[in-house]
Amino acid sequence: MALKATIYKADLSIADMDRNYYQEHALTIARHPSETDERVMIRVLAFALNADPALAYGKDLFDVEEPALWLKDLTGAIQTWIEVGQPEERRLMKASGRAEHVIVYSYSATSHIWFKGIAKQIDRARNISIVNIPAETSAQLEKMAKRNMQLQCTIQDGQVWLTDGETTVQVERDTLLAERR
Repeated sequence: MALKATIYKADLSIADMDRNYYQEHALTIARHPSETDERVMIRVLAFALNADPALAYGKDLFDVEEPALWLKDLTGAIQTWIEVGQPEERRLMKASGRAEHVIVYSYSATSHIWFKGIAKQIDRARNISIVNIPAETSAQLEKMAKRNMQLQCTIQDGQVWLTDGETTVQVERDTLLAERR
């Protein structure tokens, strides 16, 4: 018998002063049986950092042909492909050919080792960005995970804060690879 997804719901209020984006989003997140609360929260963070009315969760762990999140234009062309974790270089190169922009949010203490292992293979893809969320930060975000969440994300001058009303986490980010266009 196959295990089913656990559904998480998040009311996410975003105040992104860097992009002049102020919206509320009602998110429904299907948590794969093999997925951790930490990864769920990194997906929520990735949504907040790239928020757009057309940004949607992909089937990700349920379907290897889809990312964690993606933004498509009205024709169905993929503008932004967002991965969470440490995807293989082949997956990133394939995404690079399908999307205008590819962003990876890694969050493990071993992210720097993983990146060194794939850096040369993905060097020719100029539309890939890799952002590492330090393990301490992702562990703090994991503690905020609940089946029903009320979250606020504030972004100003490159600083990011995520709060659930009780806990506030300042999200540190380390850019391992910037898009080179």
